[in-house]
Formats: sequence, C-alpha cells, structure tokens
Amino acid sequence: MRQLKTRRFAKESMSTHFFELPEELPRPVDDGAADHLPGADFPRLALPATSGENVDVAANPGRVVIYLYPMTGRPGVALPDGWDDIPGARGCTPQSCGFRDHYVALQALNTSVFGLSTQSSDYQREARDRLHLPFDMLSDDGLRIKQALGLPTFSVDGNELYKRLTMVIENGRICKVFYPVFPPDQNAGEVLAWIQQHGRAGEPGPARC
Repeated sequence: MRQLKTRRFAKESMSTHFFELPEELPRPVDDGAADHLPGADFPRLALPATSGENVDVAANPGRVVIYLYPMTGRPGVALPDGWDDIPGARGCTPQSCGFRDHYVALQALNTSVFGLSTQSSDYQREARDRLHLPFDMLSDDGLRIKQALGLPTFSVDGNELYKRLTMVIENGRICKVFYPVFPPDQNAGEVLAWIQQHGRAGEPGPARC
C-alpha cells in the first residue's frame, strides 16, 4: 500500500508524480460552504490571465466553466508537508489535464473554460505551457472572488488557497456548482456530462439560470 508522505513523493521523478493520484487520498466532505452559490451572479471583476490580458468572466457571453483549484505542483519543487493528508488538496494537475482533454468537446457545446487559483500568472503560465493547456488560467492572489462570493478556502504554510470547486456560469449567473470535487481527475468528465444533458449555451432548457 502506498504511503501518503510528501517527502517520499519529493524523491520520486518530479516529471511524472504530479499526474498520478496516490491511493487512499482522504475524501473531502460537503461542508455546505457552496450551498449559496447556485443562482448567484458571478462578480464583475477583471483578473489577470496567463495570456497577459485581464479577463472579466461575468462579461463573457454564453456559458463558462471555471474550476478553482488550490495550486499545481512544479517539477523540482516539493509539495507542502502533509499536502496529501489535506482532503481535496492533491490532484490539481490531473484536474487541469482533464479539462484539457475535454476542451474540444466543451467548445463544441459553446462553453469556455478557465482555471483559477491564488498563484501568480507567471506561476500559472509555467503550468499552462508544461501541460499544454488550451485555455487560460486566472490569478486571484488577492482573493477577490472569495470576498465577493464567500468561497471556501484553507491555509497551508501561511498561504490561503481555494478549496477545489467548479462552477458552470451562463450569461454571468452561476447555474451549477460541483463541490466538493473528488476525485479531481474525473471532474472535467462530470462537467461535460452535465452540460451535454442540459443543452447548448443560449438554448432554452434546464441549464438556463
């Protein structure tokens, strides 16, 4: 049985272990911290994107998927001590790769995708390029979205990070929330299945807010 010890993983190949989810990761519980989000308006805030531009998600017409994640690992840099023991912390790279792999199918459903974390755009840009992500990552290092929507976070090594949470937004309003997200590598497939069931953006049906 694989032991969940960050130091052990730090000694493994840094080029591969971020893509794998250790066995017996602790499952996050639904603490009700996202119950208030469905039906709420997404705040009109411009956030720095890995493209170098500022993006106002709420201003995007049609449907947008935005997945909030704590932080992606970086080759050559050890994860925080005890990272694998924090429910829902591990798995940002597999989650991002899932949205990469389902991106064409989501685009076919008139759906844009963004990732969001508290890391800087430079930090996120390294992950975007290394993982070949076809969408932008948004930086919210000031936790502005948290303050506007009351989003759940946790702290590690003195840093406040977002808990993993995915929102489907249509014309600026939150239609669907996935929380808690587990396992993270299946999140993109679950989001795609929900959107396929609820129709294309802009069409009548249950997906409209």
